[in-house]
Formats: sequence, C-alpha cells, structure tokens
Amino acid sequence: MSTLDSIDAILFSLSRAFTSPFAVFVQIQGCTICLLLALGWLMAEYVRNREVKRIKKSIKAGNSLAFLYQDINELEHSRQEKLPRVSVVMPLKGFGEHNLHNWRSQITSLYGGPLEFLFVVESTEDPAYHAVSRLLSMYQDHVEAKVVVAGLSTTCSQKIHNQLIGVEKMHKDTKYVLFLDDDVRLHPGTIGALTTEMEKNPEIFIQTGYPLDLPSGTLGSYCIYEYHMPCSMGFATGGRTFFLWGGCMMMHADDFRQDRYGVVSGLRDGGYSDDMTLASLAGAHKRLITSPPVAVFPHPLASDLSFGRYWNYLRKQTFVLESYISKVNWIMNKALFAVHCYLSWGFVAPYVMAVIHITSALRIYIKGYHQLEDTTFASSGMMLVITLAICTFIELLSMWNLTRREVQLCNMLSPEAPRLSLATYNWGLVFVAMLVDNFLYPISAFRSHFSQSINWSGIRYHLKDGKIFKIERRKDMGPAKTDLGGKHLYDNRAPSNLLVISKNITQEPELIKVLQALRSKNHNVLVAQPPDCNVETVVLLQTVIMAKPCAAFLVFLCLSMLILSTPEVDAKLCMSIKTLTNISCEMDDCDCDYDHKCGEWDDESYGNCKQHHIRTVCKCILNCPETSSTSKA
Repeated sequence: MSTLDSIDAILFSLSRAFTSPFAVFVQIQGCTICLLLALGWLMAEYVRNREVKRIKKSIKAGNSLAFLYQDINELEHSRQEKLPRVSVVMPLKGFGEHNLHNWRSQITSLYGGPLEFLFVVESTEDPAYHAVSRLLSMYQDHVEAKVVVAGLSTTCSQKIHNQLIGVEKMHKDTKYVLFLDDDVRLHPGTIGALTTEMEKNPEIFIQTGYPLDLPSGTLGSYCIYEYHMPCSMGFATGGRTFFLWGGCMMMHADDFRQDRYGVVSGLRDGGYSDDMTLASLAGAHKRLITSPPVAVFPHPLASDLSFGRYWNYLRKQTFVLESYISKVNWIMNKALFAVHCYLSWGFVAPYVMAVIHITSALRIYIKGYHQLEDTTFASSGMMLVITLAICTFIELLSMWNLTRREVQLCNMLSPEAPRLSLATYNWGLVFVAMLVDNFLYPISAFRSHFSQSINWSGIRYHLKDGKIFKIERRKDMGPAKTDLGGKHLYDNRAPSNLLVISKNITQEPELIKVLQALRSKNHNVLVAQPPDCNVETVVLLQTVIMAKPCAAFLVFLCLSMLILSTPEVDAKLCMSIKTLTNISCEMDDCDCDYDHKCGEWDDESYGNCKQHHIRTVCKCILNCPETSSTSKA
C-alpha cells in the first residue's frame, strides 16, 4: 500500500467516524450555534433599525435636529438651562493615530447643560499629556476642560486609579459622571441622550453603550471585530441589560461621593476591571443597567494592528474572568468561563469535520471509488457540510445586516462626520476571524487561569483571590504600543499631524512615497479630498500609506520640509496637490520682496508658509503699502 493510499484510508476512517451519532450531534450543535448568533444579531438589528426609523420620521416631520433630541422643543433655552451638570472623565494612556479625532468628538459635544472634561494621565511623561494639552489650548475659550495628573496606582489597575482621581477632581455641583475610553468617538448628541434617560428614570445605576469596530484590514483587526460582535447583541436591547462596557459608563456622581454600594472601595481595593467590578456590584445590589439604542460608537482600529497585538488583547479579556469581588461573582465568572470555552470549540469543531468530509469526497471522486461502503459515509458527510454552509451563510448575512444598520445609525447620529461605509469590510476575513478567534479563546482563557498575571499597557498585574496584590512597572517588559489603538506608550512627544488634500492622490507616486516615509516615523497622516472625490480610493490609499515602508533618504527629505512649531504648539501642515481651503490669515508688517510667511494663524498657533511641495491650509494675505498679493506657497 502506498503512502497516499494510507492517507486515503485514514481520511475515510475519520470521515466515517464523523458520521457517528456523537459526531453528528457535534455538527448539528455547531449549526445551532450559528443560527442562535444569527437570531441574536437579527434582534439587535431590529432595535437599531427602530431608532433609525424614529430619526427619519422626526426629520420628515420637520425636526432636522432629530439626531440630538426626539422633541425639538427640548432645544428651547428655558429647558437647556435646566439641564444638570455632567463631568466627563477620560483616563488616558499613550497617543495614537485616532486619538485627536476621538478627543475632538468628545469635547465638541452639543450638550446644552454645564459640562466639564477631565483628561486623566498617569504622569506628564505620558505622550497623551502633551497631545491633549495642545488640543485643549486650542479650545480653552470654548470648553471647560483640564488635564489631571493622577500619579501611579498601587492598589488597583492604572485605569481605575485614573478614574477615581478624576471623580475626586470633578466639580462639586456635578450630578452625573460619564467615564469614557480615549478611543471612543462620540456623537454630538450622545451626552444629551444619556443624561435625558438618567433624568427620566432615577433608578438607573449605570448607562452604557458599545463600540462598532471599524477593521483596518489586518487579520488581527477582524478578530477584534468578530470578538465584539456576539457581545454587541447584549447592548442592543434599547433598555435593561446585564452587560456593561467600561468604554462608556454614565453614573450618579453621588454614588462615588458617598461610596454607595461600595463602588469606590470595590474599584480601589484590588480592582482590575472597571466594568466587571461595577456590573457585579449592580447584580449584587439589584441595580439597573441600561443601554439606550443610540449608544453605539464608531471605533476605528489601528492600521497596523498585528495578530500579536490581537492575542495580547484577547489575553486581557479572558484575564478579566479571573478577577472577582465576592463568592457569587467568582461562581458567575467560572460559569461564564466554562460556557464560553465550550461554545467556542463547539463552534469550531464542525468546520474541522467539514474539511475532512470535503477532502474525503474529493479523494473518492479523484480515485474513482464506486463501492457502496466507500460512498455512503461521504454522502452523509457532504449533507452535513452543506447544512453547515447554509447556517454559516445565514450567520454572516445576519452579522452583515446588523453592521450595516449600525453604520447607518452612526452616520445619522453624526451628520457632520465623514461617512462610514461597509465597502471596506472583507467578509472572507470575517469568516476566517470567526474560526481563529473561537479556536484561540479557550487557549487564552486557560493560560490566564494558570498564570494569574497579565501585562496591560506596559504594566504587569498579579492577582490573588481575585484582586490585584502586586504591580510591576518596567518599560522593557511590555509592548511599545497599545493593542487596539496602536498608541505609543513611552514617546515623550506626540507625533506630528499631516493633512493631505488631493483629488486623485493615486496618480502621485512620489507623494505617496513621501507620506509612507512620514508614516514609518510615526507621524499621523490623514488623507482628505474634496466632496467630488471617491471615498473608497482615499480609504484604500490611506491604508497603503500606513502599511508600506520607505527609504531613509525620503524620511530625511520629508522631515526637512516639515513646518516646525514652538515646543508647546502643533505644526499646522497641509500637503496639497490642487485644493486649498478658504481659511485666511493676515500680516500687517511684511516685506513684499521676501518669501511670504504667515506668522500667526487664525487659531493663534504659529508656523511658516513653505514652498516646495508643501502648501499651507491658509492663504497668506499680505497687506503691504500700495500693493497686496496672495501667496499660494
């Protein structure tokens, strides 16, 4: 018997074994899991679609601001001045490519009541400290915001420590406190919507929401998206939920001032996960958690999110189940641990069996076997494969439908923001990510269980009896970037920001090389275009710019062309091919024979108008004696 015949014999034996009653049960169970996920996403889509229809109906009835309030009368001054004070606490760590956009979406909220923002960092050495300080300096006359230095945590995770310090620093008249992750991209009406629900129902303990992941194209980013999607159905209830996401939590400020239900002590004394701790407290004291239908937030993932960083993130998520604050909480976590592991491998197993069935059927066809005993099990196996394929298609269709609806809802809730699109989603990678994520989850969970330690943003936490008892900090022991946002953890200065305006940048290969060089040096490159340009092209190009390497001499060339600002002010750059905006800045004292310069911009920051390949966003209007000219440098 040849080696190939031996392999065929093994394949046929496995395929025959996989048609046994137990194996059929496993495969039917996998199909059932697919259909249950599809049903859950269908119900979640119903809730999101109901909100979409409500907004459309309000707009049709004449309320063009339906994305802010259901009743346009709520915008009357007499009602707005009665709105309660809200303090937004954002624990920061590191600085990445999406942070500035996210922070701007948070501080430019259209909430009509008193509102303050507290950006809390570990120390002034954190790259986020310099970046957010520059941003707030630009809005200092329009936004009540400040940066708080929390210091190092000693009894809990650094995030929880930052949150508690932020609560201590909030305004004495604050009624509600909103905790946000720095990678949350808010809608203009989010704070108002959350506050309205808290006012309607004082029994609400916590209001929460959930992110809509925007994969960047890497397998790791799709694994993150797939990991979050089953959880998203628990937040798309339109009301009561048992789930809580730490990225968005609105609570009563007095709960912290008076340490009701042990919220402060429970978090401070060995707390690792803010959301799991607060969710367990809510369950223990039978307090209400709700998730309004508008609380879904775009969450762009890092363009360089590698598979290794996805694995680190998964490790952190499974490690959460090792922390607890009570015996009941420990039992619930272990039950969730067991159920999740069982369902994950129960989901993957049928696909492994399907591969065996398909391979066996192909070998039978190629070898020309016609004996009855060789084809019966193959026919049964292929029937199971077809059933699994149908269930998988239904599952992916339901996932696509929910994602489509959430994209539509996000676009309606943020009409001023760039339009989100499903065009960039690769559903083949989504399917692969489903298999990879569910296969790795039990492995990660068991590793977390036996290790009892985790590295989170360069800090290693050790657990004992469900609480943090030891914290280690060394720069050489952790990654240089955070997992999802790709934020730099240890750089002393935030990278520069470069805006590129082009109608068809794909026809400028030299410019693409320049931008690749800047991106390789951790500069933030944002590609923009006039309204008549193709959005998909720009998104694709931006991904290419962020992904490809470049020669060192191009880096030097680009950096030598950058406009450098004073140490505390960002450089304002725009590398433009054809298009300039109409923003203008003026100079009273100038030399018409000298190279045109803009000493001061409209937002009171500083920079020089350079020629060569860089064009500034503003036009320099020179007010010279008896003549004037406009530079398009």
